[in-house]
Amino acid sequence: MFDRIREDIAVVFERDPAAKSTLETLVASPGLHALLLHRVNHWLWTHGLFLSARFGSHLTRFLTGIEIHPGARIGPRFFIDHGMGVVIGETTEIGADCSIYHGVTLGGTTWNKGKRHPTLEAGVIIGAGAKVLGPITLGAGARIGSNAVVVKDVPPGSTVVGVPGHVIAKRGGENREAELQAQREATANKIGFEAYAERKDMPDPIQNAFDSMLDHMHEVENRLKSMQERLSRLEQGARPPEPK
Repeated sequence: MFDRIREDIAVVFERDPAAKSTLETLVASPGLHALLLHRVNHWLWTHGLFLSARFGSHLTRFLTGIEIHPGARIGPRFFIDHGMGVVIGETTEIGADCSIYHGVTLGGTTWNKGKRHPTLEAGVIIGAGAKVLGPITLGAGARIGSNAVVVKDVPPGSTVVGVPGHVIAKRGGENREAELQAQREATANKIGFEAYAERKDMPDPIQNAFDSMLDHMHEVENRLKSMQERLSRLEQGARPPEPK
């Protein structure tokens, strides 16, 4: 038990640059408080002490602003940053090394019994205000953008934004993405448009639309260039030979 507590404290230092000392973390980190109390509440729940577990969960919400159902299963090194407004449902399963921010909901979409909340595989990060709903699975290393609403499974290593959430990037194709970005910048310079900066891990949906237009313009430009070269060759072939 004490090893798990030390591990939970170490995670706060690892992922929160504002943490200054162990004492400060112990007395002023609501995410850590909610997690430690949940460990107790979950033990009560799994041992059939349902009323005590629910009361402990209710008290935790009152103290921290974070609501975690005592039935939720949470793996090691889980981190909740700020935490106010976080809701984690009963059948939620969270793998190792996951992180979520304030306002996140891991909720259900049905009143039926059984599995009705999300499963987070290892290393998932969920941005502030995001809603992940239903018995879906977020693959290992997935990243969910702030305020996204996710209702479908997310492949491992993907980045999801929007309402409804949609995959905008999948890590692993960095070289191709760098090539496309250089191509877009060159096309933008030709038409006098300077695309505003985008972040690699969390692109803006509007920027994605501009990228699609620039990709299309580049393709059209290449086709026009090819047609011009062919016409030029045809014209040269149709000309009479120059007199000697």
